[in-house]
Parts: sequence; structure tokens; C-alpha cells
Amino acid sequence: MDNQTFKYTVLLMEGLKIAPQYNHLAFIFLLIAYIFITVFNIGILVQILADKSLHDPMYILFCHLPINDVMGANILLPRMLKDILTDPSERYITYVECASQAFLNHFHGTTSHTILMIMTFDRYVAICNPLRYSSIMSSKMMVKLSVGAWCVPLVFVGVLLGLTIRLSHCRYLIQNHICDNPSIFKLSCESVVINNVYGLTFTVVLLTSSMGSVFITYFRIAMICIKSKSKATNSKAIKTCSTHLTVYLIMLISGFVPVILHRFSENPEGRKVAAILFYVIPSSMNPIIYGLQAKEIRQKVVKICTKK
Repeated sequence: MDNQTFKYTVLLMEGLKIAPQYNHLAFIFLLIAYIFITVFNIGILVQILADKSLHDPMYILFCHLPINDVMGANILLPRMLKDILTDPSERYITYVECASQAFLNHFHGTTSHTILMIMTFDRYVAICNPLRYSSIMSSKMMVKLSVGAWCVPLVFVGVLLGLTIRLSHCRYLIQNHICDNPSIFKLSCESVVINNVYGLTFTVVLLTSSMGSVFITYFRIAMICIKSKSKATNSKAIKTCSTHLTVYLIMLISGFVPVILHRFSENPEGRKVAAILFYVIPSSMNPIIYGLQAKEIRQKVVKICTKK
């Protein structure tokens, strides 16, 4: 079959190689993580949308984050839960489902950066131009930032997967625990130079834009805090930026670990586990960090719990 060149309609997923005695333990862990991510992210999203006092730009832009986190969890975890309880020789997936999963996988990863980038812009305006904050962060600007955060990844990831699905197949085994762009184009015996060049360029542009915007923003905020003699201004900067920076660093580190392991580790299973944690750790920590750090959200949650 490996010498044939066409498109398979059904593929075989390699998945995680877990010892049979640990299958149920892994299933329980991922199930708890899935429930936690879904309930807490939807809960904080509903809390913000239902309470008009939280309808300021910072929290409205934050709403994109739990939406993306829930989407990310639903891309990976339900399929993982199914595969854990399925015999490795029967982990079949249709090509359409695999391509869709790959698109959503990269879309989730890209929007994780773009959402935090627009939140960075909001924090910059709030601290560096506080008197003009209301006029700059208008409803029109909020729409532009929101559309950009979702549409830019949609276009770039669409091209990324478009270059891959045009390829024919000479293999049918997805050597991964999830469908992604490299896993799919590795099914082909055709030249994938264009795929590699575009993928590398896409990654460099995304990371440069993301890390560059965050670094420049926080550098300018730090300069303002150093020059400012106002304790109130410095306190506000620390309060509003520490939450965002913590969330960004968790996302960045969780994303870099599987990439580093892919390049330098000879343990493919360790890389797969690290890749799963990219979906689990940031999505689990984001609602907790914002819920604890944001005074307004924390007070609302305490008030609800006290009433109950």
C-alpha cells in the first residue's frame, strides 16, 4: 500500500502508547481536565457577560480567551478519551475529520497568541494613555481587535492546511496522538518543500509578532513606571499587567516545550504528553489566574458563593 499514490479516506491514528494498566488512570485524568476546563471557562465567561459592571474593554477582550480554551479542549480531549479506550489497531479516523482537526488545532494555537496580543494593546493604552483610554478603546476599536484576533489566524491557517490537503498519499498512519499539519503532509511522498517553507515562515512571523509586541509593550510600561512618582500608577500597572503576563508566559512555555522535545528528545511519547499539556495547562490556569487576580471577578464569585 505504501507504494500507491492517492488519497486515503480513512487513516489510522497512532495515538499515545500507554501501558494497559495505566489506561484507566490516563482516562480519568484527561476526563477531569476536560470537565474542569469546560466548566470553569464557560463559568467565568457567563459571569462576565451577565454582569454589566464587568463590561469594560479589558474583560470583554478577555472573553475571547475562555472561548478559545474551550474550543482547544474540545479539539483534542474527546478524541483522546476515545482513543485511550480503543485498541491501537482500531484507532481509525476519516481524512476529512483529521484535516478538520488539524485546521482547528493550528487555529487554536494561533488565536492563543493573537488574543493575548490584543489584550496587550489594551493594557498598553490603559497605562500609557489613561486619559484617552475611553476614546481609543471604543466599541469600534473593540470590534476591529476582535475580528483581527480571529480572522488573521483563519487566513494564515487556511493557507497552511490548503497547501497540505492538495497532496496525495502514499501512507495511511498518522504518527501522532492528534492530527496536525506535519502529521498529514508526512503521509505524502510528494515534495513538501513549500509546506515546510510556509510553515516555518508562518511560525516565525507569529512568534516574532507575539513576543515582539509583548516585549515592546511591557518595556514601555516599565519605563513609564520608573519615571512615574505615582504609587497609584505603579500599583495599577503591576495589578493589571501581572495577570496578563503570567497567562502569556504559561502559554508560551507550554507551547515551546513540545517543540524543543520534538527537536532534541528521542522520546516521542514525552513529546506527545508535552503537546497534550499545551491544551490542558493554559486552559486550566487562565480562569483561575483571572478569577483570583481580577478583583471585580473575585468579588462577584465570592458574593455568589456566600449567597449559596
